[in-house]
Amino acid sequence: MKYLSFFLLLTACAQAPKKDRSIMTKPFGNYESKPVTEYTLTNQHGMELSVINYGGAVTRLLVPDRNGKPGDVVAGFEDLEGYLQKGNPFFGALVGRYANRIRDAKFTLDGQSFPLAANDHGNSLHGGNKGFDKVYWEITKLPGDSSLRLTYKSIDGEEGYPGNLDIEVVYTLTNDNEWKIEYKATTDKPTPVNLTQHAYFNLSASADPTILGHDLQIMADGYTPVDSVLIPTGKVDTVTAPLDFRISKPIGRDIAQVPGGYDHNWVLNKGAAALQKAAMLLHAASGRAMEVWTTEPGLQFYSGNFLDGTLTHTKNGKSYNRHAALCLEAQHFPDSPNQPSFPGTILRHGQVYTQTTIYKFINIQ
Repeated sequence: MKYLSFFLLLTACAQAPKKDRSIMTKPFGNYESKPVTEYTLTNQHGMELSVINYGGAVTRLLVPDRNGKPGDVVAGFEDLEGYLQKGNPFFGALVGRYANRIRDAKFTLDGQSFPLAANDHGNSLHGGNKGFDKVYWEITKLPGDSSLRLTYKSIDGEEGYPGNLDIEVVYTLTNDNEWKIEYKATTDKPTPVNLTQHAYFNLSASADPTILGHDLQIMADGYTPVDSVLIPTGKVDTVTAPLDFRISKPIGRDIAQVPGGYDHNWVLNKGAAALQKAAMLLHAASGRAMEVWTTEPGLQFYSGNFLDGTLTHTKNGKSYNRHAALCLEAQHFPDSPNQPSFPGTILRHGQVYTQTTIYKFINIQ
């Protein structure tokens, strides 16, 4: 809470030298006989956002610190081989058709049972064996110099999901230091849809080996308790320590009390407005702070528990060890297709799935 007032200060980034804005491209390899390109958006304050076709992954996110020095605040790899390696933990990727977990890798819809890939302790995780994080996204530069459109068609039966699903995601880097993500999808058959972005953040730009010293606030009075394999029990409980982040606190303060670390869905306090602030993350030493705004009802906070230092082709040869970075994934609740009391995730023909999430970066003095 002691840092909360700093979020109201003007950004120091605004004082950085202005750059010409354009969308730069460079080759990034080939995947399934298609060229992979890295697209880079740049704003007037020195921020840069780089994206590739493979998985729609964000490969770099440069954010200036309080002194105007840019640093890369997302985990990732130097080349495509890194993203293709077995065990890539969804670094920077778009996730679907259903983000998070579905119990027993199956669901029933309109009286029909649909089996899915059991790729996580007998459950289905992040869309299956080849979710949206492992497909080729078509990328188009939109008019202007600040937005990219990513599109993918998921065919009927892909990874067990019914219906042809057409997905469009727009990444925008604004001059307000916002990374804005707008999702849209349509289907020709009823199907569950739950999309998210799986960026791993470390606001120290890896100056700190872990995120345990970051301060985090989550605007949520409740969360969905889970079993031993991280599947929701179906209940919504009021947060208590160590899961209470209603007042900003260091992530490392209570993490030892959470078996395995944080990997839970918080039930956001949603008011009348569709787009609301869900969380604030602060790295005091660098002055970098990040607000998360979303239209979604839930936020998955994952503290990088399964990172173990074995990933190769990492940026600058860095070893991503446990808690090296964290995820704040705006989403619907895990296992919603099997939990009738949770907000619905079934998209039907004639409906349009939409979602907006914004990661807004601020400097403190």
